[in-house]
Amino acid sequence: MDKITTTQELARIETALAQFSEGASIENIKNALNPPIGKRTLQRRLVKLQEIGVVSISGRNKATRYHLIRAKEEKIENISKEHSIPLSPEAEEIIKIITQPENMREPVAYNIDFLMSYRPNVDSYLSDAEKNKLAELGKTTGLDQPAGTYAKNILQRLLIDLAWNSSRLEGNTYSLLETQRLLALGKAAEDKTAEEAQMILNHKEAIEFIVRFADEVHFSHYFVSGLHALLSNNLMADPDASGRLRTIGVGIGRSVYMPLEIPQQIEEMFGIILHKADQIENPFEQSFFVSVHLPYLQPFEDVNKRVSRLAANIPLIKHNLSPLSFVGVPKGVYIYGLLGIYEFNRIEVLKDVFMWAYARSAARYAALRQTVGKPDPFVSKYRQEIRSLVSEIVLNALPYEEAIQKIKQAAEQLPEEDRVRFTEIIDTDLMNLKENNIARYFIRPSEFRVWKEKWEL
Repeated sequence: MDKITTTQELARIETALAQFSEGASIENIKNALNPPIGKRTLQRRLVKLQEIGVVSISGRNKATRYHLIRAKEEKIENISKEHSIPLSPEAEEIIKIITQPENMREPVAYNIDFLMSYRPNVDSYLSDAEKNKLAELGKTTGLDQPAGTYAKNILQRLLIDLAWNSSRLEGNTYSLLETQRLLALGKAAEDKTAEEAQMILNHKEAIEFIVRFADEVHFSHYFVSGLHALLSNNLMADPDASGRLRTIGVGIGRSVYMPLEIPQQIEEMFGIILHKADQIENPFEQSFFVSVHLPYLQPFEDVNKRVSRLAANIPLIKHNLSPLSFVGVPKGVYIYGLLGIYEFNRIEVLKDVFMWAYARSAARYAALRQTVGKPDPFVSKYRQEIRSLVSEIVLNALPYEEAIQKIKQAAEQLPEEDRVRFTEIIDTDLMNLKENNIARYFIRPSEFRVWKEKWEL
């Protein structure tokens, strides 16, 4: 049972108030709370909720009524609707708490019991139904082939997808097309920083590292520290910190969580995480387990989230399952998932993101498995805009730099929440254009060849 904190009490009061559309007296609220909160404490909490703009007050004395301002609920609902990520009620409740101002959230330290209480193959973060669903989504024709065969077959696609999406979640501003050009031709975008290019190139090498050693890669100090060494190469203030467990304290932005600081404890917990992960038999449970515990420990000075995203792919690549490339995952809700773990050891938000993200990733590779998927409602919504823009770029034989600007201009005409996805779809279509599929854009082979020559210059 989690310890009841001031922040959690505030969230419970908000939930209770939500039952009263016309406002509630303090007695109404008190009776709706289970377990109860003392009247004096409840009064203080209601004053605090008013100060931070969650509750408004009307009337005086016995006629005083408290009204819930719905901004937070609407924000959470929009997160779910805009990005098509279905959030469970438990996940929504966690987001309510962690979107409180930091000065309203009580500082918390690393909880050793969160890790130690987990028993591999006895306890499980994923239910049997969730594991079965993921297995059905992720199955490929290469399940009985040598480890890493499937990833090798789709390696160029995987390098671009995972390098771009993982970097994007770190705030990297490269587009999918710019990422492809960097990885394929070594040409960095002129309007981007050297650090952004380095981040993407580091991802490429780290992914290749997993795929190359797929038959022996596992959750060992060598392989996970090796991922950090590759992902942090030329990006650390102290070059010697690449691949090395941290010996200094670190802070977490936007969080009141305080990770471990004692080097011996960090090393011990890191070893326990790897040992438990390596014992887990189900590859999806392995993947999610390290997605939770590597960021929570923060074993390295920086680049911990990147390590966890690539480490999550180790069991998937090893078992020839569809990889997890984080296609379309919005940064905001992903961060909420981590904050829920950092501050409350609650996995619900991150699990909702994980399940949704894997379904999206698996669907992306369905075509490579020659299967038919459901129509994407987003593509249906912007079908005409997508077709017109791709056709315009090819028929006018726009070179790469001009096409990038044209795509940006078109995206800026759309609602903000649709821009990244629209750009990704255009980028993907241009990358996948071949003479055997150009008819869907009413492009002739001769027109395609002229554009292709300019595009590859």
